Amino acid sequence: MPVLEIKNLSKKYGPIKALDDLNLTIEAGNIYGLLGPNGSGKTTTLGIILGILEADNGSYEWFDGNWVSSPNLKIGAILETPNFVPNLNAVENLEIVAAIKGEQHPKIDSLLELVNLAHRKKSSFNTYSLGMKQRLAIAATLIGDPELVIFDEPTNGLDPQGIAEVRSVLTKIAASGRTVLLASHLLNEVEKICTHVAIIKNGKLLAQGPIDNILSNTVTIILQSENNAELIAWINRTPWISDMKEVLTKIECTITPDIAPSLVNKTAFENGIVLTHFEVRRSNLEKEFLQITKGK
Repeated sequence: MPVLEIKNLSKKYGPIKALDDLNLTIEAGNIYGLLGPNGSGKTTTLGIILGILEADNGSYEWFDGNWVSSPNLKIGAILETPNFVPNLNAVENLEIVAAIKGEQHPKIDSLLELVNLAHRKKSSFNTYSLGMKQRLAIAATLIGDPELVIFDEPTNGLDPQGIAEVRSVLTKIAASGRTVLLASHLLNEVEKICTHVAIIKNGKLLAQGPIDNILSNTVTIILQSENNAELIAWINRTPWISDMKEVLTKIECTITPDIAPSLVNKTAFENGIVLTHFEVRRSNLEKEFLQITKGK
């Protein structure tokens, strides 16, 4: 079932098109990465679907038309830097959030366990690191047991340890069956966390779908031998190796997806060629992103 359907969404800020006829469908149970460079329209999209901004054109629908009058009861979201009462501790701050949401049984202790803050639940918010503040904000989004949680750049400004901790929490949230919508410009983090991705640039949707479908299945190999002329001749008569090019002293080429890279080394040796360099490069989200957004 679609959690969210966006249809022909457009938004301008003066002469700048923040969103340009955006169409997007988020299915339940996925970790969805809204991916694009800064200024691509990610935050504008989230602002519109959460009712903070008004679109110029287009529409969106939550939960397949159910919960039309109050879809926010099923949604938890962080759009900006988390704000809590500085001199109150984690429990007290989450109690305030629960009161605002009208949640009488917020399960605060279990939420703090989930975000790895149970050991600091009595510490004032103003003593928290940036990563701890972000994790407390994530706990706040889960009050009321929402079906969907939305995070805008949740690892922004964090150090590597903080990024890893937030990534771990988001993975646990997704494992609980909730749908996660994550906006980010960090390709590496999106690839590690998300099951699906939508790539946006200049307000336009360029690609969307499961990450495995976005990634090319092409395998690139980098080879070298003591006699590159013999190596090139062997490559030219091997049908499952293609796109050969010489890069300095090495030979770069691709193999068909059904061929295991180990077969390259084995077959070359059987043809009298000893490889002195053998490197495998598989597609990653960064490469595909750069290819998809090139010239757009």
